Amino acid sequence: MDFSSLIADFLTLVPEGSVSTVAAVISFVISACAVAVRFWKPPSATSSMAGLYKIITALAQARGWNASAYQPDRKAVMVPVEHDRVEIADRLGLKVDDTRP
Repeated sequence: MDFSSLIADFLTLVPEGSVSTVAAVISFVISACAVAVRFWKPPSATSSMAGLYKIITALAQARGWNASAYQPDRKAVMVPVEHDRVEIADRLGLKVDDTRP
């Protein structure tokens, strides 16, 4: 099954006049989550809001370079580009993936 047939099957489930409304609602949710992530300080890993924060950042598509440097379950160490990330991560006792160039 290819992607275009999957979309066509999904669109048959949505009433004909509401396709644009569904697209607008989905766009609004993604935009609202992106604004929330922009102004919401990430909670600590033990906070009850950590799960909600992960859901909102997933909906806002905040990952990779768009992800917040401070996340509830990670330690982010900003490493200058001219330094070796592996050496600094070993010195700090962290995994290399926990550092960013």
